[in-house]
Amino acid sequence: MSFRLAAGALALMAASAPALAQTDRATDITNEQIQKVLKEYPNSTDHTLKVVDLGAYQVSVAVVKRGATRDPNAPPPARPAPAAGAPAPVPCGVTAMPAGSKPAAPGGISHDFTDETYIVISGSGTLVTGGEVLNGRRSGPDSEVTKILNGPSCSGAIVGNYVARVMNVGDISFIPAGLAHGWTNIGTEVTYLSVRPDPKRVLEHGYVHPAIK
Repeated sequence: MSFRLAAGALALMAASAPALAQTDRATDITNEQIQKVLKEYPNSTDHTLKVVDLGAYQVSVAVVKRGATRDPNAPPPARPAPAAGAPAPVPCGVTAMPAGSKPAAPGGISHDFTDETYIVISGSGTLVTGGEVLNGRRSGPDSEVTKILNGPSCSGAIVGNYVARVMNVGDISFIPAGLAHGWTNIGTEVTYLSVRPDPKRVLEHGYVHPAIK
């Protein structure tokens, strides 16, 4: 093999090789950075701060701020129509209320592969977990949910035998992958950190939120 071909092959291998895992140093996220993201992106809800490769798996940390929930007696908001040319949404979850189900809790989601740990840092609200997603829609393969936030997910109302509890500052909840979860009865706001292991490496490798790059 000529020197030129060998150099080209090495360059191609280097370009295609994954970035090294961060196993030889700690990765920090400061409170100043968290507050900067919340201040500069007030119209967004869920913000992945960093995705870190730890070797055996990736892990991301997000900060999520949810405002007051709507009146439960009001009709649900209409889902936006898909953009022109976009593929039709893929249905997921159950299609009918299970027998003996509690009234539906709006705004639920489940994630195929990512567990979550919620740590409330301000405000309070009622966290709903368990049950099943009703008439859900799967996140698109190129959507922010799939690529940056949580990986492949199913979102919709939560029905069935779910559990609801009030979460206040300092409270922590561990949510396994595949478990439906969502929020209700938020008076003003609830803000929490979400630690998300990514064993399937579905999230964007090395992602850093634009506000803290």
